[in-house]
Amino acid sequence: MPTQLPSRSPSPVRGVYGENALEAGFRSYLHAVYAYMTGGLALTGIVAWYAVSTGIYQKIAATPLIWVVLFAPFVMVLVLGFRLQKMSLPAARVTYWAYAALMGLSIAGIFLMYTGEAISRVFFITAGTFGVMSVYGYTTKRSLANWGSFLMMGLIGVIIASVVNLFLHSTRLQMMVSVIGVIVFVGLTAYDTQRIKLAYSGTDGSDVLGKKVVMGALMLYLDFVNLFIMLLQLFGGRR
Repeated sequence: MPTQLPSRSPSPVRGVYGENALEAGFRSYLHAVYAYMTGGLALTGIVAWYAVSTGIYQKIAATPLIWVVLFAPFVMVLVLGFRLQKMSLPAARVTYWAYAALMGLSIAGIFLMYTGEAISRVFFITAGTFGVMSVYGYTTKRSLANWGSFLMMGLIGVIIASVVNLFLHSTRLQMMVSVIGVIVFVGLTAYDTQRIKLAYSGTDGSDVLGKKVVMGALMLYLDFVNLFIMLLQLFGGRR
């Protein structure tokens, strides 16, 4: 817990105009995290729409290459998660944007399975839910650390069941995965937001802070995209 300086001692973090430099740096850090996340979502949406509208996705889907497209984002997110600290900051940023673009190609099929109206409706539902839980994760005084194990177990279960259902095509299993997935990613949104908030340190160097921004944006990006997909499967209404 930070210690308050005596009132007679000038704060070392206050600038010429009296602004708290630590708080200003923290606001800048959070702004960068959400800006990167939003940019990644926009890139994903543009790539997905372009791939379907030009027929690129349909051509890939008719070949075994579709399996590479489906699983490549999973491999890339593992690379970012485990290798980020060993990457240079420019390499981490490039990998993040490449991941967002590849994710767009991977989920482009939703434009063929669901109507534009359904996609738009579920997107705004997702945005509202994500916003509420992110604000909760940021403002709550309660530690959400004890959520971690439960959410990770749920996430692993969702991933395994989703992969299995690629081959089974079970409607009942898909419904169960979607319901559990919504619960998991709603919880992860609050949990990850608090982790990102607590990860900030005013003593971070520019490269270290830049990597924290990339990792924070990636976590929130994954929460949003997966929550969107799970809600779309539940409420989207197929063509």
